[in-house]
Amino acid sequence: MPFDIASARIVLGIDATVNSHKPVMLKEALAGLALRSDGFYLDGTFGRGGHSAAILEQLGPEGRLLALDQDPQAVAHAQARFADEPRFSIRHCNFAELASAVHAQFGARGADGILLDLGVSSPQLDDAQRGFSFSKDGPLDMRMNPQAGESAAAWLARAREEEIADVLWQYGEERNSRRIARRIVETRGATPLTGTAQLAALIASVPGPRSRTIHPATRSFQAIRIYINRELEVLRSALAQAVDALAPGGRLVVISFHSLEDRIVKHFLRDAARAEVPRLKLHGKQFPDRDEERENPRARSAVLRIAEKLEARA
Repeated sequence: MPFDIASARIVLGIDATVNSHKPVMLKEALAGLALRSDGFYLDGTFGRGGHSAAILEQLGPEGRLLALDQDPQAVAHAQARFADEPRFSIRHCNFAELASAVHAQFGARGADGILLDLGVSSPQLDDAQRGFSFSKDGPLDMRMNPQAGESAAAWLARAREEEIADVLWQYGEERNSRRIARRIVETRGATPLTGTAQLAALIASVPGPRSRTIHPATRSFQAIRIYINRELEVLRSALAQAVDALAPGGRLVVISFHSLEDRIVKHFLRDAARAEVPRLKLHGKQFPDRDEERENPRARSAVLRIAEKLEARA
């Protein structure tokens, strides 16, 4: 049954979710956007609205904030939390549709700042029913938009062994990828893989090289999630669209959480800044301070990069 946004408002537990979710590198993101009280801004990954709420606090009556999220639970949360906020709008879409969303909302003037907080959100990880984490057993789904695409369980049930191995290596840098893929294919014939705990236990049972610091299933779960949601392809598209959607002088702020994401962001920004006709000016990268790393473990791997759109040459 499709997820119903109106019904979700009743069961989300808005206050508890707001209190439990801490936006990563909040002060750095706000400073990077160089907010103006009358500016037009895009939060491309609303999540639970921590960054959006802070942006709205710095906008005046003429300022506007458009948020995007492909997760219907996040959209329902936004509609409930900011129901009486005329400066705020939310769209249920992937940030792969960033350019069209900005054009529809802000017209030809574009956005004065765009924020992308990448990866899976804390509420998604904490909800066992979404299937992103193996800390609690749940259905093996992993879709950021449960209304669209193929679940992790459905993909693992049909994918070739070589395809599974390639995904685990390419998106998770899992050294044990081929052994894990072989065990998945051997197991699924007799016992369908439908739960997160089931898959995590299968991966942990496979002999081979191990990390001493993370659970044996961590890299595989990351890889499958990235593949199911096409995260890296969508990121490449969104970065290109963001430059087009920014007004001259507008800022792009991107927060990434693992090396695959950050490598794409770094290379894209560098190439746009070094092009024969440069489109961006780089404002460096930042990391969370020690206090934030201690208070918010999710922030420990974060990298924030800032770029500014240059005026077009005559």
